[in-house]
Amino acid sequence: MLYKYISFELNAIYVKKHEISMKKLIFRNIYGDITSFFLITALSITLVVWVIQAVNFLDFVSEDGHSFKVYFMFSLLNLPKIFSRLIIFVFFISLFYILSKYENNKEILIFWTNGIKKIEFINHLIKFSFLFLILQLVLNFLVVPKTQDLARSYIRDSNIDYLPSLIKSKQFNDTVSDLTIFVEKKEDNGILKNIFLKEYDKVKNESQIISAKSGIILKKNNKYSLLLFNGKIINLKENNTNIFSFGKSEINLSKYSTKSTTFPKIQELNSYELLQCINSIIKYRQSYTKTNYTCDLNSINEFLNETFKRMFSPIYILIIALITSCLIFKPDEEINYNKFRLAIFTLGIITIILAEVSPQLIKYSNVSSYLFLISPFILSLVFYFFLIIKFKFNFKKTYDH
Repeated sequence: MLYKYISFELNAIYVKKHEISMKKLIFRNIYGDITSFFLITALSITLVVWVIQAVNFLDFVSEDGHSFKVYFMFSLLNLPKIFSRLIIFVFFISLFYILSKYENNKEILIFWTNGIKKIEFINHLIKFSFLFLILQLVLNFLVVPKTQDLARSYIRDSNIDYLPSLIKSKQFNDTVSDLTIFVEKKEDNGILKNIFLKEYDKVKNESQIISAKSGIILKKNNKYSLLLFNGKIINLKENNTNIFSFGKSEINLSKYSTKSTTFPKIQELNSYELLQCINSIIKYRQSYTKTNYTCDLNSINEFLNETFKRMFSPIYILIIALITSCLIFKPDEEINYNKFRLAIFTLGIITIILAEVSPQLIKYSNVSSYLFLISPFILSLVFYFFLIIKFKFNFKKTYDH
């Protein structure tokens, strides 16, 4: 009798261990399938978007005077930003595709025959989605702002390399900030004829007009200068005009920058600077300027939008996991399941749009905008607890197999 009891207990322990090992193997296979599809899809879409964006950046080469190397690095450093923006969408597509494939191939039956409960399956998917949430948080808070700032620094620290090719006969060129250049004729040997320049000094609030019969662009130590011959300089101040003649004059073009934005945008501030800006504006109710950026009181909503975008957008990944996991509740009829699957897909897309749009609607001291931001999370929690109660009391639904 004792022998039979011991044998029964040992057999039960063996079955239990076998069931646990099978569950681990099944979930490991699910995670592997989702991750593989995610990486292939994310890298493919990121590469396509990057190529399209890089082609658009070629306009900068022809219009803004920088070298191809500068704008290649500028576009390359935009890869983390593109990848970060695609994470939630690609994660949804990966989850939706893999679960649909399991359902179509009847592979999902293996889960239930090996003792996996539906709420257990949902919990595992939500836990797994935390990896993608952490990935996007790291990208949003650390990687993307840093790479965006590096991309801007390439423009900020580079010279105007293509200026000679940008200057064309009988065309006004304002590529250089605060400087307009007009040349009546550009000869094959680089000699410029009948040159007109207008410079505006924002600090002194005065303009300078320079005209010359001829000139040439020189390059010394990777810096450009414009050598002018036989011309006049007209200084225009508020109530005063001075005219000077010259036989030879050289203008240093390296002191000028292009019209590309060289100061950091809000999206390029690191997270510490961003939070510091918000805290200072709210605390002291005034704008202040740092060495490389300005915390403008009038831009408080933009600072809040960017902060909430970095913080809250990744959390929508958990909602996506919860919504997509509902594909395991298959209706009895195939037609109903196709409609059900379409509804899940539509709801997922709406959630992705909300993840992108809702942080942009945040307004300082507007309570309703904050309520709108957190409402999807509250509804998701309510739905999740509903599922827990449903499976705890084992309510029979038509979506069961």
